[in-house]
Amino acid sequence: MDWRELALCRREDPDLFFPIGAINSGLVLIQTDEAKAVCRRCTVTERCLALALSAEPVEGIWGGTSEGERRAMRRCVSRESRNATENAA
Repeated sequence: MDWRELALCRREDPDLFFPIGAINSGLVLIQTDEAKAVCRRCTVTERCLALALSAEPVEGIWGGTSEGERRAMRRCVSRESRNATENAA
């Protein structure tokens, strides 16, 4: 069985995971929190996040993270990798 079949988001309105509007608008923030609440209850969140991180850019809420949060995660990993390379040299 594919892990995606176990995802709780399959039972939700897909629009919940793709908020539309200004990033800091009240409705977008509420919708984002509601989507992340579904992710927190889900058993496949880590796999979902891994897919979203590897298949950039991915819009919407995936693995309990927003697009901006995933960008920050990628930057952090890139910075750590660069620092490790520099320290090894």
